[in-house]
Amino acid sequence: MTTSDPAALGAPRTMSDLITPHLPLLRRYARALTGTQSGGDRLAAMTLEAILTEPTAMPVPTMGERAALFHVFHQIWLSVGQPVPDEEDDPLLARTWENMSHLSSNTREALLLHTVEEFSVREVGLIMDMTEDEARALIDTARSEMQDSVQGKVMIIEDEALIAMDLESIVEMMGHDVTGIARTRSEAVKLGRETRPHLILADIQLADNSSGIDAVNELLGDMPDVPVIFITAYPERLLTGERPEPAFLIAKPYTPPQVVSAVSQAMFFASTETLRASPQ
Repeated sequence: MTTSDPAALGAPRTMSDLITPHLPLLRRYARALTGTQSGGDRLAAMTLEAILTEPTAMPVPTMGERAALFHVFHQIWLSVGQPVPDEEDDPLLARTWENMSHLSSNTREALLLHTVEEFSVREVGLIMDMTEDEARALIDTARSEMQDSVQGKVMIIEDEALIAMDLESIVEMMGHDVTGIARTRSEAVKLGRETRPHLILADIQLADNSSGIDAVNELLGDMPDVPVIFITAYPERLLTGERPEPAFLIAKPYTPPQVVSAVSQAMFFASTETLRASPQ
C-alpha cells in the first residue's frame, strides 16, 4: 500500500497542509459575518496572505490548526474593521449595519464560532484573545440580543417531513412566523410569491429531484433582498470557491443552536447574493 500523505511518509507538513482542510469552513464563517460571498472571501484571502507572509502568526501548538487559522482571521477582522455602507449607495445594507451597531461588541463572532463552527467555549476564548468566562458571557449576550432584535416571516423549503417540522418548531420558538413549508421547486416558488417571506430556509435536494437552489434563484428574481440560509448534508460541495456561493450555510445533521444562530445572523442582512449552481 502506498500513500502520498506527507505526514504518513514522515515528511514535514507544509503551511498548505495545515490550512487547506479548514479553509472552506473559514470562508463560510467569514461570509456569515459579512453577509456576502465577496466580503467574506476577501477577508479569508487577506488571512491567507498574512499567514504566508508571517507563518509564525498561526499559534498551532497552543490551540490546534483550525483554531489557529480562525485566530489569525480575527486579527485581520479587528484590524480592518467593518466599513459602514453609505445610505445613498446601499440603503438596505446601511440599515442592516445600523441594526448591528446596537449589538454588544464581539457577540456575533462568539456566537457563530460556538454554534455554527462548533468551537468549544475555551477555543472561542483562544481565538478571540479572551478568557473562557469572557467568551461564555459574549455567547450568552449574543443569544439574547440577536434573538430579541429582529422578528419576521420565514419560509421553509424542505422535503423531509420530520426535518421540516423541527425547523418550523425552532423558528417559531425564536418568535418568527413560518409562512409555510414547500417540498418541491414549484411549491416553493408559488408559496414564496404568495407570502413574501423575510427569510428563506432551503434544502438543496427536494422531493421530486428538483433543486432548492433553482427555487431560490427564481424567487430572488422577484425578491432580491430576501436573505437565504441553505441547509445541506454536503456543505463542502458548495464551498469550492469556483462559483457564486451562499453567504449562509449550515450542515445536516444540524443542532438547534446552529439554526438559531444562522437565522439570527441572516435576519440582520437585507440582501443575499444569488447562488447559481446545480446540486451535486
